[in-house]
Amino acid sequence: MLALDNNGLYTAYKAKDARFDGRFFIGILSTGIYCRPVCKARQPKEENCSFYSTAAEAEQAGYRPCLLCRPELAPGSSITDATANLVHKAARMLEENCGSGQNLDELAGRLGCTDRHLRRVFTAEYHVSPVQYLQTCRLLLAKNLLTDTNLSVLDVAMSAGFGSLRRFNDLFKEHYQLSPTGLRKRMSEKKKESSNITLALGYRPPYLWEELLSFLATRAIPGVEVIKEGKYFRTVHLQDTHQKSLYGWVSVGHLPQQNALSVTVSEGLLPVIPQVLAKIRHMFDLYCDPTTIYDTLQVMNDIRPGLCTPGTRLPGSFNAFEMVVRAVLGQQITIKAASTLAGRLVNTFGIQIETGIAGLTHVFPSPTDILKLSEPIESHLGPLGIIATRAKTIYALAKALEDKTIDFGLCADPETEMKKLLDIPGIGSWTAQYIAMRTMEWTDAFLETDVGVKKALAPYSVKEISQIAEKWHPWRSYATINLWNSL
Repeated sequence: MLALDNNGLYTAYKAKDARFDGRFFIGILSTGIYCRPVCKARQPKEENCSFYSTAAEAEQAGYRPCLLCRPELAPGSSITDATANLVHKAARMLEENCGSGQNLDELAGRLGCTDRHLRRVFTAEYHVSPVQYLQTCRLLLAKNLLTDTNLSVLDVAMSAGFGSLRRFNDLFKEHYQLSPTGLRKRMSEKKKESSNITLALGYRPPYLWEELLSFLATRAIPGVEVIKEGKYFRTVHLQDTHQKSLYGWVSVGHLPQQNALSVTVSEGLLPVIPQVLAKIRHMFDLYCDPTTIYDTLQVMNDIRPGLCTPGTRLPGSFNAFEMVVRAVLGQQITIKAASTLAGRLVNTFGIQIETGIAGLTHVFPSPTDILKLSEPIESHLGPLGIIATRAKTIYALAKALEDKTIDFGLCADPETEMKKLLDIPGIGSWTAQYIAMRTMEWTDAFLETDVGVKKALAPYSVKEISQIAEKWHPWRSYATINLWNSL
């Protein structure tokens, strides 16, 4: 929890300050509900308030979620916010896999520890067990789906990871003192009749949406990504718990009045909706605490006013292999030329799907798709305009991901994985840092040799730039994005 006493937390709650949203929750004794710090309901007396670091902790204390501020929409915390990095990664993995049925032993194994150790440190940090935290993730996802979509109660239960409709109904009534159908009757807002699923995901303001959208638009891969009408659209290929391939699309828009993004997911992706939402949170940096980052990086404005802007986000990736291939293709050529090459790769080796959205025609080829091509790989990629050295690098990356010798997931240690990347011919420091920055949420990457960075900080030399950037730890990735945006 924040380093504030109860009086300080109550003051933050009273101020309705969005900077604290998701950092703590308030249990209200007189009503039996818990709220976000930004809740607009009538302010309770301080003596009726208790404070919790997570929604799960509030629910274990016997409180049910507020129907007005909707705790399920609160933004999460970035990795650097957590006292224990291991615990934070575990919490994020529980959110992402709440619909998969993954057990604690498997989770602990992926994190490189025993389930006993994970339970101990998790409970010490969050005051609830991993199982209790997982249960709250499922309940809040189900509440979000019940409130904002027309999905049947059965579909909601299955999508949120409950093994049966009966168990879902029992737990929902036990924790929220309301049946799933009863909640729907109480929510007066009419939902559009559509087979697609639209949900909101919260963030902490400020949020430079236009700058982030412009960054993605410049690097969009033809056939896979489209930016139009102020929204981001892309195709999706994911596997469910039975390793069945699912295809569809997702769109992301901005809801500035709600400090949230609007996410629409095609119906075919319903079984993997927790995965989709987790990837959107990563791609659009929804765990970011912009105030904390600006406190460190505002010294950039001593170099030139406006060089650092509050609310700058770090663009992540939806598909790690897609991003690393795009990074390799972008070496020593223009961004536009790299997008053209990526589009040719998709059109030739990607899987064609029907989305009903102009410009969205294919999913990006997987590592398996690339490895199925007979060697030499340059004989397949060369005709597309991809030079032999980059074709071999792409093939080596596909093999490393397929063999799991390189990991771009949440459990990965960026510095360890960057060393592995540097062992692959064709990958230098710039590419390794850029990949870590965008696929592994590495907040401290810095590209001092990058043309854009050098241009933004002219007339400083590369050595001087590296020395200046020492003041920007641990947010040098955000400093890099600010420098690019300044151009």
